[in-house]
Amino acid sequence: MIFLCGNTFGQTEEITSKQIREEVIEKTYLDLLLNVVSTNLNYGKSNSALTDYKKTTLGVQVGMSFQAGITPRVSLVSELYFIMKGGQLNANNPLTTYKTILRFYELELPVLARFHFGHFYVNAGPSIACNLYGTRKMEGSSAALSFNNSSQAFKRMDAGIQIGAGYRFKVKQKSLALDIRYTNGLTNISNGQEMYNRYLNISLHVSKPWKTNPLGRNKNHR
Repeated sequence: MIFLCGNTFGQTEEITSKQIREEVIEKTYLDLLLNVVSTNLNYGKSNSALTDYKKTTLGVQVGMSFQAGITPRVSLVSELYFIMKGGQLNANNPLTTYKTILRFYELELPVLARFHFGHFYVNAGPSIACNLYGTRKMEGSSAALSFNNSSQAFKRMDAGIQIGAGYRFKVKQKSLALDIRYTNGLTNISNGQEMYNRYLNISLHVSKPWKTNPLGRNKNHR
């Protein structure tokens, strides 16, 4: 009986160790991002007066997302991507009178804490971005935005908070995840008035799990 109990305990410990290792490795992915995002602008104190004139614009998000499992329930996600943000005001609005479309072309880096509940997960964290270029389209003509200290210019740096959720499931040897994310800009990107970026994106991630994990506990189980 002692022999059987010892043997059973050893097998159970081996299975548990294997499950932990596989569970941690399973949550380490590198995904390519290619999404369409719905973006808008918040005008601070003037936002309520402009609500009826505001219209979302569509942008593109291209980059990479890396998820590294720390424990079977927690992982760290870092991303780097190029994204198009901005918003639109219809004609006869109190701010610009004319129909106006603003576009910001940014390089963004969010770092998120992700909590797993089976196949479902939630995540949140800060993001920073740098405005590479921008345009304003008004009355049919388009002009490049200025990024300097003048009152009519805009700021290069942008920061915000991202929050979202997703569901990951397996298809053969690959992983498929549906991710919904909302970003709330915290930085006033305009020198002359209040203006904050907002955007929502729904993305589909297709990836293959990594065999090694730089942050996970599987290093101790090799």
